[in-house]
Amino acid sequence: MRTVFALTIISLFAAHSVQAQKLVDPSKVAPEYREAAEKRRAEQLRQRACMQKANADKVLPRDRTAYLNRCLESEEAKQ
Repeated sequence: MRTVFALTIISLFAAHSVQAQKLVDPSKVAPEYREAAEKRRAEQLRQRACMQKANADKVLPRDRTAYLNRCLESEEAKQ
């Protein structure tokens, strides 16, 4: 029983935190995929900007998805 408890504690401390998806760096992908990487990075930057707006406006977690969708749609309409 002690062994199981010790292993559980060790695994909890050894587990690393899950981080959000990193920004794509188009210069580090193969040339044939660079255009797709640039589009993905632009999309990630738009999503990050909307997430920062949601944090600044203190949007509740239950309303965050709707807020982000509206923000992304308005960003698309501007372009």
